[in-house]
Amino acid sequence: MSEIKLQQKAAYTLGIDVGSTTVKTVILNADHHVLHSTYQRHFSKVKEAVSEQLQAIIKEHPATLFSVHMTGSAGLGLATAAKIPFVQEVHAAFLAVKERYPEADAVIELGGEDAKIIFLTGGVEQRMNGSCAGGTGAFIDQMATLLDVTVDELDQMALQADRTYPIAARCGVFAKSDIQPLLNQGAKRENVAASIYQAVVDQTVSGLAQGRKIQGYVLFLGGPLSFLQGLRNAFMQTLHLDAEHAIFPVDGRTFVAYGCALAAENSADKPVTGEALLKQIESAETNHTVIADKPLFGYQEEYDRFRERHAQNDVVHGDLHTYQGNAYLGVDAGSTTTKVALIGEDNSLLYSFYETNKGQPLECVKRALETLYQKKNPNLKICGSAVTGYGEEMLKAGLGIDFGIVETVAHFRAAEFFCPDVDFIIDIGGQDIKCFQIKNGAIDSIMLNEACSSGCGSFIQAFANALGYDVAEFAKLGLFAERPVDLGSRCTVFMNSSVKQAQKDGATVADISAGLSGSIVKNAIYKVIRAKSPEDLGKHIVVQGGTFLNDAVLRCFEREMGRDVIRPAISGLMGAFGAAIYAKEHTSGSSTLLSLMDLHTLTYRTQNTTCNGCTAHCNLQILRFSNGKRFIAGNRCERGAGVSKKDQIPNLVDWKYETLRSLTDRQPEQPKATVGLPMALHYYDQLPLWYTFFTDLGFAVKLSEESTRKTYYKGQSTIPSDTVCYPAKLAHGHIESLLEQNVDFIFYPCMTYNLDEGDSDNHYNCPVVAYYPELLLANNEKLNEQNFLHPFLDLNRRKHLITVLYACLSDYATKKEIAAALEHGFAALEQYRNQIAQTAQEIVRQARAAGKTILVLAGRPYHIDPEINHGIHKLISSLGMAVITEDSIAGLAHTPELQALNQWTYHSRMYRAAQYVTTQPDFQLVQLVSFGCGIDAITTDEVRRILEQSGKLYTQLKIDEISNLGAAKIRLRSLKAAIGADVPPKPAAAPSEVAPKNEKEPVSV
Repeated sequence: MSEIKLQQKAAYTLGIDVGSTTVKTVILNADHHVLHSTYQRHFSKVKEAVSEQLQAIIKEHPATLFSVHMTGSAGLGLATAAKIPFVQEVHAAFLAVKERYPEADAVIELGGEDAKIIFLTGGVEQRMNGSCAGGTGAFIDQMATLLDVTVDELDQMALQADRTYPIAARCGVFAKSDIQPLLNQGAKRENVAASIYQAVVDQTVSGLAQGRKIQGYVLFLGGPLSFLQGLRNAFMQTLHLDAEHAIFPVDGRTFVAYGCALAAENSADKPVTGEALLKQIESAETNHTVIADKPLFGYQEEYDRFRERHAQNDVVHGDLHTYQGNAYLGVDAGSTTTKVALIGEDNSLLYSFYETNKGQPLECVKRALETLYQKKNPNLKICGSAVTGYGEEMLKAGLGIDFGIVETVAHFRAAEFFCPDVDFIIDIGGQDIKCFQIKNGAIDSIMLNEACSSGCGSFIQAFANALGYDVAEFAKLGLFAERPVDLGSRCTVFMNSSVKQAQKDGATVADISAGLSGSIVKNAIYKVIRAKSPEDLGKHIVVQGGTFLNDAVLRCFEREMGRDVIRPAISGLMGAFGAAIYAKEHTSGSSTLLSLMDLHTLTYRTQNTTCNGCTAHCNLQILRFSNGKRFIAGNRCERGAGVSKKDQIPNLVDWKYETLRSLTDRQPEQPKATVGLPMALHYYDQLPLWYTFFTDLGFAVKLSEESTRKTYYKGQSTIPSDTVCYPAKLAHGHIESLLEQNVDFIFYPCMTYNLDEGDSDNHYNCPVVAYYPELLLANNEKLNEQNFLHPFLDLNRRKHLITVLYACLSDYATKKEIAAALEHGFAALEQYRNQIAQTAQEIVRQARAAGKTILVLAGRPYHIDPEINHGIHKLISSLGMAVITEDSIAGLAHTPELQALNQWTYHSRMYRAAQYVTTQPDFQLVQLVSFGCGIDAITTDEVRRILEQSGKLYTQLKIDEISNLGAAKIRLRSLKAAIGADVPPKPAAAPSEVAPKNEKEPVSV
C-alpha cells in the first residue's frame, strides 16, 4: 500500500505490540488505513527494540501527534513503567477481527511463545497457553536449530514430506527426545520437518481448543502462520478447511498491533509526539529484585587452581602419524553429538573426534573415519571397533563396526580407567542424564532422567543460542559472574519466563549463564539422583559427558555436593573411550570395519513401510546400504527386523490382549440389541465380566476398534484436557469407533470402587478411570442419555448392582435374568484372572528352564493396549527376557509396610507384585507410567523403595502418545547389563500358596 502523506499536526493512532520474541508497530489514520507497519525480533532486549522502531517512526513523521496504546505478552511491564495505556492482546485481536473480518467464527494466533484461540460464534470465548511455550514460534525455532536449518529451510523441507511421525509439541525438550531417535534411525529430514508442524497443530487443537470444535471461517494470525506455508497446510488439512474458510491476512504478523492502534482511537490520554514517546520509553525503569547466589570464582587464581586440579585426570596422548601396531576404535553416537576415539595397545589416545551430528550421525562418523584413515600411519591396524549410543544399531550395520554395547557399560569402562575405585558415575549428555552406583566392581543401580531432557546439555545450549552466543563462549561468561541468578531447576521452556524476568530486573548475561549452570546441577542431584546428602553418592565420584566440560557446571556440582570430584580431561569422549576399551578387550584380532575405499563408495537409500507381522503394524524405516547390508528401525520385535523367532517364550502381555479381543468370537444367534463396549481404561480389567453379562442376556457385543494413532485423531476434537493421560485421550476415539459401528447403545459405567481384593486400606479406582464416562458424555455432542448408558456402580454390592442395572436395562431383561447374568459374569472374570496367574506360572517355568530373567512389566490393566505400551513388552522379549504382568503375581505376596495410604486397587497390585519380586532372585520389575498420571507421583516412590531396600533395581518407563522406543531400549539394556541377565542367579522356590484375601466388609458408595 502506498504511503499517505501525513500532515505535520495531524493526530494518528499508534499500536505497539510487544510479544515474547518480537516487537510490532502499526500507525493508522482516521480511515483506519495502515500508514506504517514494522515487525522485528527483540532477542529479549525489549526496550531497545521498541526505541529503535520509534526512532524510525520519528524520522518518517517528526512532528506528528499520536494516540498510543501498547499490548503484548511482554508489554505490560514496559507500558506500566512508561505510563503508556495498555490493552489486553486478546481484546486488541478481537477489535481488529471485528473491523476487518466480521464473518470469522474463530481466530488462531501463534506468536513467539504465545498461542491463543478466540471463539467468536456460539458464545465468545478466549483461550491462551500458560507459561509453557510448546507449540509456538519458539518451539519451531528450536526444532529448526536441532535440524541445523533455518526456519525457511524447515518450511521447504516440510512441503516435500511423504509421511509424518507422532512428535510431542508440549515443549521443545520433549520433542527433541522424540526427534533425535528418528534422525539417528535414518528418518527423512523432510518427514521430520512435516511432523514438527503437525505436532504444533495437534498441540493447538488438543491443548487450546480442549474439546471445542474449530469450524466455520477461521482467521490465522501471528508470525509463524504468516511465513510458513507448511504450517498453514497442516492446519488446513487437520481442521478440514478449504481456501475460502481458512483466512490468512497479508498483515497477519502485525494484526494485533493493528487492533492495538484501533483501541488507541478511543484513548482519553493526551496525544504525544514520537520524540516524547521515545523519552517515556527510555526513562522507564522497572523495580524488581533478583535472587542471587555467590560468585562461582572470586578471582582468577582460584579458577587457575581449579583448572590445575582437574587437568591431572588425563590420558596419555599418542601420535596417530607415527604409531605402529594394533589400535581399537570406539564410537559414541549420542543424542546430539558424535564422538570417536582411537586407542593404542597401551590405551593411549591416538585420535579423537567430537562434533554436533546435526541430525546426521552416519555422515558425521563417516567423515571422522575418512579423516582418521587419511592421517594414520600405514602400519597402524584397527583390530577391533565398538559403538554405543542412540545411533548404535544403524552405525553397526552401515559401517561394519564389530560390537554394539549399551551406554552404561561404555561409560563405566571409561570411568574405571581413570578411577579404579569409582563408586558413583554421573554422565550429563545432550539429552540424557545417566547415573550409576558401583559396588564390587559392577554396576549396582542405574538412575536415568525420564523422557524429558530438562537439565541436560541441550538445556544450556538452547539458552545460549537464544541469547546469541555459542555454548563455549556462554559458559565462560558465567565463571566470574558477580551475582549468579537463582533460577531453580525447572525445565527449559518454563524457565524462559524466569530468564526474561531476570533480564528485566537487571541481571547480566553472565549472571544468567552462571545461574543456568546451577540449574543443571540441581536438576541432576535433586530430580534424577534424588540425593539427600553427598554420602548417598559415594566417596569416589567420576563426572563425565560433554556438559561437564563446562567449568561452571563442574564448579556448581562440586559446590552443591560439598566435595571434590574427578572430571577426566576427555569428559566429552568417555562413551567413545569406553567403547574402544571394550573393543580392545573383546577383539578376535581383526575387524569388519569398512576400509577407506569402502567408505568413499558407501551410499544408502531410505524406504518407509508397514510391518504386517502382527497387529502392532509397526512403521518401519529401512536403510539399504550399497554394501548389501540393511538397517531396520521402528520395529518392536524380531519379526519386524527380519529375524526369525527362536525358542520364543510366550509373553503375558500378548496373551492377555489376544484373550480379551477374542471374546467377541461368540455371539447370540438372534440378539435383542447390540451393545458397544469401548476398549479403554477399566474394560481391560473387567471385559470378561461385562461381555459375559450382556451375551447371557441375549445382546450382541461389539468392541471398539483396536487402538491406533488414528483412533486418537478420531476423538481429538472432543478431548477437553491436554494434561490427562494418553489412555484417557484414547477413550474419546473408542467412543467414535462405536458410534461408527451403529451400536444400539454404549455401556460405560462409572465406578468409584474396584473389586475389593483385600490387603489394602481401600479399593478405589483412580478418578480418571472412575468418572471418565461423565466427561465423555459432556464433551461429545453425539452422545445422550439414550445411546450412552453410564450408571454409577459398586461391584462389591450385588443387590445394588442388580437394582441399578435393571433400571438401565428393564426394556431388555428382568431382575432375575440380570442377577443370573451377573453371576455368570463374575465367574468368567474370576476364571480369566486364574488363567492369567496360571499362564504366568507356565511362562516362569519355561523361562527358568531356558535360563532367562523374568521381567514383571508393572502398570495398569490398560497398559496392555499396543497403542499405549508401543510394544515395550516385545522389546523386552527381543532382549532375551520373559515378560509377565503385575496382576499375575500380586496374589503371591502381602502388601509390605508403606509410607503412603494404600487405597487404589491398581497400585495395590503393584506394591504386592514388587514385594514378590524381592523374594525371587531371577525376577526384575519395570514400572510403566503414563504421563499425566498424578497418582503415580506417589506409587513410583513406593515401588522404588520396596525394590531398592531389598537390593533390586528399579526401572521406570514413562509412556505417552510417542511411539519411538529409543530411550526405553537404552534403559532396558542398561538394566540387563546391570543384573547380568545373560546368567541369572538360581531362583528361589515359589510360595506354595496364594496369600489370603483380607476378609473385611466392602465399603459402600
